[in-house]
Amino acid sequence: MSDQLLILIALAGIFLLLFLVIRTKLHAFVALLLVSLIVGILAGMPLEEVINSMQSGMGGTLGFVAVVVGLGAMFGQMLEVSGGAERLARTMIQKFGEGRAQWALGITGFLVAIPVFFDVGFIILVPIVYGLAKKTGRSLLYYGIPLLAGLAVTHSFIPPTPGPIAVADLIGAEIGWVILFGAIAGVPAMIISGPLFAKYISKRLHVVVPDYMNLEEVEYDKELPSFKLISAIILTPLVLILLNTFSGFLLEEGHIVRAIFTFLGHPFVALTIATLLTFVFLGTKRGYSRQEVHDIANKALEPAGIIILVTGAGGVFKQVLIDSGVGDVLGNMMAGSALPPLLLAFLIAAAVRVAQGSATVSMVTAAGLMAPLISILQLEGPVLGLMVIAIASGATVLSHVNDSGFWLVGRYFGLTVKDTLKTWTVMETLIGLVGLTVALILGMFII
Repeated sequence: MSDQLLILIALAGIFLLLFLVIRTKLHAFVALLLVSLIVGILAGMPLEEVINSMQSGMGGTLGFVAVVVGLGAMFGQMLEVSGGAERLARTMIQKFGEGRAQWALGITGFLVAIPVFFDVGFIILVPIVYGLAKKTGRSLLYYGIPLLAGLAVTHSFIPPTPGPIAVADLIGAEIGWVILFGAIAGVPAMIISGPLFAKYISKRLHVVVPDYMNLEEVEYDKELPSFKLISAIILTPLVLILLNTFSGFLLEEGHIVRAIFTFLGHPFVALTIATLLTFVFLGTKRGYSRQEVHDIANKALEPAGIIILVTGAGGVFKQVLIDSGVGDVLGNMMAGSALPPLLLAFLIAAAVRVAQGSATVSMVTAAGLMAPLISILQLEGPVLGLMVIAIASGATVLSHVNDSGFWLVGRYFGLTVKDTLKTWTVMETLIGLVGLTVALILGMFII
């Protein structure tokens, strides 16, 4: 089969995926599986090999992603139920002072979104934003945008959130590099799209708490946990994973310290430790029964299951592209492009994001398409961490009416569609552009 025909098959597969998700509203999990089947068959793979590729792609992806996302979800649910996110916000505002509350909210969102899903973190903390806006008379955006920026940056850039975990697994990036580069890109992205943009937009658009959202402050049945405890639990897995990365970079093979950190810093072990800490110190030590902790953990896996399956289907799509030979042709074509690989990854993810809205689908689709190019160019090590940030940045920009986050923010802030585009969409785009810029700058010294 000619290279031109294989490229046409790949492009047709991508357009079919977008059509199924956007027009027919077929679930992304089913759509990815169906497109993988069709691409494999049209590319001339024997039918049995198509099935084997799908099984291999699903199993290879879920072997890592299911464990990490599942543990991360339980970790985040315990933080939510215990009032840990509330404690972080209150303490940060107290330490920064009311005059710098928007910086406190940005940092709080940045920390909370490490273990907690974006929408959950926002819903938990938005009453604090309401309270500050009412007390000071400032626009709701002055406090709300920094919180959203902190949550969105971490949700996109820093594991163990599902997006960067999925991309890292699909392209073979080491989690430690993703965390490091995610933090390096995330801090300026949060500052620019959060407090700085909030000061600008709040002067031009005064928003008050909508009447229908006069929520009462959440009452927790137990005293809130300490700030130090919450901070220590959140940072534990990140520090262990980073120690693993740095020890592999600095110490020789076989060194006892490297062996210990390699074990403790593997995402499986680091997140298991962190999750057990939440069960004990935010659960049983604070008066929850073992059955209650069990039920909380069970509840956490409900939303995680959807993310796990979509990511697994993304692994299927990637594997069929590779095994059918389509991936090699696409990779060679992209390798001949004048665009740097990081920019190419960003543009692919951004195109899918704009077309169908879901950041997760955008990330796994872009990662699947970039995987053959990575193999052809023999990219490895730190540069793959930058590739994750570039893809995540592309999957963040230009959120609009086909993104559920767009409507969530518009509803809670009482914004019209036009005003949501001026605020939320611009904020998300700033995050993506800053993330890409940092990745490209770092890439000049690494690639």
